[in-house]
Amino acid sequence: MDTSYFKVDKNVDNLSTYPQIIEAADRLVKNEVVAFPTETVYGLGGNAKSDAAVRKIFAAKGRPSDNPLIIHISELQQIKEFVVEVPQTAELLMEKFWPGPLTIIFQKKAGVLSELATAGLSTVAIRMPEHPVALALIQASGLPIAAPSANRSGRPSPTTAEHVWEDLNGKVSAIVDGGSTGIGVESTVLDCTGDIPQILRPGGVTKEQLEAEIGLVKVDPALASQDKAPKSPGMKYTHYAPDAPLYLVKGSREYIQQLIFEKKREGLKVGVLTTVENRDYYESDIVQVCGQRSRLETVASGLYDALRSFNKSDVNIIFSEAFVHEGVGEAIMNRLLKAAGHKVITEN
Repeated sequence: MDTSYFKVDKNVDNLSTYPQIIEAADRLVKNEVVAFPTETVYGLGGNAKSDAAVRKIFAAKGRPSDNPLIIHISELQQIKEFVVEVPQTAELLMEKFWPGPLTIIFQKKAGVLSELATAGLSTVAIRMPEHPVALALIQASGLPIAAPSANRSGRPSPTTAEHVWEDLNGKVSAIVDGGSTGIGVESTVLDCTGDIPQILRPGGVTKEQLEAEIGLVKVDPALASQDKAPKSPGMKYTHYAPDAPLYLVKGSREYIQQLIFEKKREGLKVGVLTTVENRDYYESDIVQVCGQRSRLETVASGLYDALRSFNKSDVNIIFSEAFVHEGVGEAIMNRLLKAAGHKVITEN
């Protein structure tokens, strides 16, 4: 199919009446799929009430259909249509973090949303994005929008419309270009259906921020284990990986340089994923910077673009520095572990 490309200035007033937004929303109403920006990554949206639209999302991504999708809304009152109840903890978090990079899991109302969108589960994951283009598009469509990240399954998530075009040109009805995303990693997914809320995917809202509002928050044990199946949308299969094998290295930069020299002696072309602070240290074929170690939010924002950049080179192997498991560093390390297929090298 021919993929339309709509460029939209996110700072325009009355975005929901913008011609490109109206055209993109009309395609959603017709059960076509449309890629659009959020504050986290670009999403691939379709009518969450339509099996036909959801099938097109899975087909475009090449994603297994047993993976549930996050439902995006533009107004708080919409949630009443889709969930059985809103727990008090969820209410507090919605007041604090919506719109924003927090997805909350609720018990769903039966017979409202496509069973394909929720993978037949009794729960539904919902969020309200903060990006003005996303909100305007959802509002103009009048629909709940099911939207995973707008990339081919397994590849790094897209943080620019150009990334989406690389992956999905010819596979989706339209791409709405609203500029680069801000946060750069997906939303935090929090299950509020149990007695104690549980993080199923770390993301743009940290555990520390959540606990400051509602007290104790658990973390899904599967996040720290390759053997346990994760419960969260988008976390069930290998994700975020560049084409060349990636190894996460927990060690000094001197140790990483030693690994680089070893592979170069074997005749391999080596890439290294590093930060501004260390970029001049490494002697490697490709040195890719993802942000500043002293400001981890910049690493989160630049991570996927850096991983994708390796695909434009002919590196044979990539080594990545590791980061702290706290704050947004938890989300960064989660994505790097997934990208590496849990291949970790630890300095003795």
